[in-house]
Amino acid sequence: MQDINYLFYRLSKSKFRSSFHLKEKDIIYINKKGLNIIENHAYDFINKRLSPSVILNDGKQTPTKGHPVFIAQHATATCCRSCLSKWHDIPKNRRLSEKEVDYIVTVIMTFINKEYKCFEE
Repeated sequence: MQDINYLFYRLSKSKFRSSFHLKEKDIIYINKKGLNIIENHAYDFINKRLSPSVILNDGKQTPTKGHPVFIAQHATATCCRSCLSKWHDIPKNRRLSEKEVDYIVTVIMTFINKEYKCFEE
């Protein structure tokens, strides 16, 4: 795990990662549900899809659309255990700790909040 500001700097240098942005329909969904519910969804997705020590479909468990958290996961390289290992130095093949889950959700919500503010301006 690393400093979030440095992480976002690194992600901005990746053509792939920096291509993900929330769309108007994502903002409408966030407005309807509220940021607290979106954060709850992030915890739920991470705990169910990334936290286990063995993930049979690793690299394919996170859709690229359909929920603001999914977009944020791809933008922040928190979409699979391989990306968590490469970008965040979180080892594969073991259950995520509570601290790691909190870190991942913080990264996701930081992205969502930044994108959300862009729509307000």
